[in-house]
Amino acid sequence: MDRAAVVLTAIVPVALLIALGAALRRAPGLGDAFWAGAERLCYLVLLPALLAVGLATADFSTVPVGGMAVAIFGALLAVAAGLVALRPAMAIDGPAFTSVFQGGVRFNNYIAIAVAAGLYGAQGVTLMAVATAVSVPSVNVMAVLVFARFGTARPTLAGTAKALATNPLILACVIGIAIQAIGLPLPGVIVASLRSLGQASLSIGLLCVGAAFQPAALWAKPGAAAISSAAKFVVLPAVTWLACRAMGVTGTAAEVALLFAAMPTASSAYILARQLGGDAPLMAGITTAQTVLSAAAIPLVLALAA
Repeated sequence: MDRAAVVLTAIVPVALLIALGAALRRAPGLGDAFWAGAERLCYLVLLPALLAVGLATADFSTVPVGGMAVAIFGALLAVAAGLVALRPAMAIDGPAFTSVFQGGVRFNNYIAIAVAAGLYGAQGVTLMAVATAVSVPSVNVMAVLVFARFGTARPTLAGTAKALATNPLILACVIGIAIQAIGLPLPGVIVASLRSLGQASLSIGLLCVGAAFQPAALWAKPGAAAISSAAKFVVLPAVTWLACRAMGVTGTAAEVALLFAAMPTASSAYILARQLGGDAPLMAGITTAQTVLSAAAIPLVLALAA
């Protein structure tokens, strides 16, 4: 099977599950409470289980963890700094800028891990877990700082520290890395249980992405959405590619880093926009637009990696 067919085989099931989630969201009997609970289950239990067991049991002997981590963090920092530097030229208010910023640097864990698993199997999940471990804390810190400067709410330092310390994805990565570092053997039944929970996160998470799809929001401030999407799908992958080359990261690790860079922004960005004084309608529009655009962006970015 050629590369294009492999990419298509990995992405089509993801797209179908997202479409199914959008259809189920409009079906009778599955209201807002159901989808809010499903997303919370994924965020608090299922995805953390996948990340923790992936990091705890992975064989990192052939994975350039250091180089990959530096490349991903460096690319995120460069794009974040670029967006802040260009903010005066965007002719938008502060809350709108927070949505542009989140759209430029945040990513959707569910789509990322599902596509990585489809393309590279267990190794893809492990590498994407490394990317998540690097990016989740750094992106959250960056976003909160931007909200503190440009949003209408003003999160406190203590509140920010608490949010980071209790983030389930960060905690899962810390636990997985700690188990890996001390060489703690996990009982087979525990590993199997965590992997089963983690596998559930892929399908349920993608259904939740589809359920959050808001077609009407596509038309909210199209210029700002275009800037954010250009940063996400053009600038961030290009900078990540250059960073990988500079750090000597090649092969599957470089492809996963680029795949991560090409992910649409996270649906949780909308919740953060509501909580911290951002432009929530614009954030919904950016999230919806990027989810649609990612169907074309992901294959193009992976072609760049070939």
